[in-house]
Amino acid sequence: MPIHIAITRSVRPGCEAEFQQALREFFQASFAHHSVLGVTMILPPRGSREFGVIRTFTDAKARDEFYTSALFKNWEQKIQPLVEGDWSQRSLCGLEAWFRSPTGPPPRWKMALVTLLGVYPVSLLIGYFVAPHLRQLPFALYLFIASALMVGCLTWIVMPQLARWFKPWLQPQKPKPDGNRPE
Repeated sequence: MPIHIAITRSVRPGCEAEFQQALREFFQASFAHHSVLGVTMILPPRGSREFGVIRTFTDAKARDEFYTSALFKNWEQKIQPLVEGDWSQRSLCGLEAWFRSPTGPPPRWKMALVTLLGVYPVSLLIGYFVAPHLRQLPFALYLFIASALMVGCLTWIVMPQLARWFKPWLQPQKPKPDGNRPE
């Protein structure tokens, strides 16, 4: 089962562009590690210098090997002049992986509601267009194929789009100390 890790790094003032470029280069180099499945950079919101990184590994052993590798240790040394403090890391699981953010997941009820908005139409479409063609198959195989279609559609098409559309509602920006919302 793939593992998603959320990492945040605080960058020194004035070093944001250099850090971002170094991070892009490190992303490319990190794919040489056999078990890195994906990586995403989350740029800091206005007024922040905290970058987010979501990295996906094949499993926990692969994650541990990556973070103890020479590649990662060299990266840490390279960016020391660009960052402040240590990095923070946490695992994302289940619905959190679709609703990933460096500020943490939204409330579970919001994730469940958006997931329902994705599951319901996909299940209707599969039931209407695909199920009639699969009913002659053994029941277990029929359910496996329908489930695989559902998971594939949700993972690569529906949930990423819904997470983008609902991002302002899922991750509302906190008001400034003066009570106004950030621009």
